[in-house]
Amino acid sequence: MDDEADARMLIEEILESAGHEVVLAADGLEGMRQYHSTPFDLALIDLFMPNREGLETIKALKQQFPDFPVIAMSGNSLALPLLSVAQRLGAVEVLQKPFLPGELLEAIKHALRPKRRRTVKQRPNQPAGRRGSRAAANNAF
Repeated sequence: MDDEADARMLIEEILESAGHEVVLAADGLEGMRQYHSTPFDLALIDLFMPNREGLETIKALKQQFPDFPVIAMSGNSLALPLLSVAQRLGAVEVLQKPFLPGELLEAIKHALRPKRRRTVKQRPNQPAGRRGSRAAANNAF
């Protein structure tokens, strides 16, 4: 999702040449509509767009689909603090434009990795209230 047509076309070219299918959207509202009609695996979202800006779009996507991977991006020189906000809202990666094709592809590769959830196994004779104990921590994987 990017309001700049040239940026959308360049990103589309990079991703399609790497074997990815691409759905383009000029703003957050259009991107959300497209996701609801045909879900995709990941969203690449520019922070500054008309109609629904990036942070608002990220927040809406993460509220509806908490595990959906989002990459935030911006070419605005004042956007560094906002890219940090995007991460706090759930973006798994952030990119500052301009970025190299390899940086984009690496961010996508990372964002699409299956999540490894840490769980704690409880020992059979261990009371449930001691989950935070060293014994429980030794069984984490």
